[in-house]
Amino acid sequence: MKALRTVTGVVAVIDRPDVDTDQIIPKQFLKRIEKTGYGEFLFFDWAKDPDFELRRPEYAGAKILVAGRNFGCGSSREHAAWALQDYGFDVVIAPSFGDIFRQNSLNIGLVPVQVEEARDLVAFGGQELTVDLETMEIVTPDGPAIPFTLGEHERHCIMEGLDEIALTLRHEDEIAAYEARTQAPIDTLTLAR
Repeated sequence: MKALRTVTGVVAVIDRPDVDTDQIIPKQFLKRIEKTGYGEFLFFDWAKDPDFELRRPEYAGAKILVAGRNFGCGSSREHAAWALQDYGFDVVIAPSFGDIFRQNSLNIGLVPVQVEEARDLVAFGGQELTVDLETMEIVTPDGPAIPFTLGEHERHCIMEGLDEIALTLRHEDEIAAYEARTQAPIDTLTLAR
């Protein structure tokens, strides 16, 4: 997972409420075993419409997605967060998120920023904004910064680029020492015989 301290980039807008994970990445693309390659299938059904929001030329290369309330609701597929990140987004800003989608995003370093003022940011579609994890603010080009909150542990992990495996590996020496001094309650080698 890459470390993120600030993200400055073009804003794309999908101003729709209740965008569920089935719309973000349809079920027919869930057969892959990799965590990459999903970006080309992002919003697959909607992308067939020539007027679909992400087809707008001013949104090309966007790193920040501004979305409507309850973004990422629905099923618990982690593929939705993978698809958004693989497409190029580092941050999704919305008034609210589906709980499981939010956690899946945090697990891979896709930053879910929840702010009521997300509706105000729709006007910045095609422009650059900065999401600063150090100051916990969204910086707009012509107005006051918008504060947001993120749990201290979540913020630390994203800023340091630490997923759950990397966090565990920070204790590798302690784990090895514990295993060396602790006898297993069951002789697992007898099971293999």
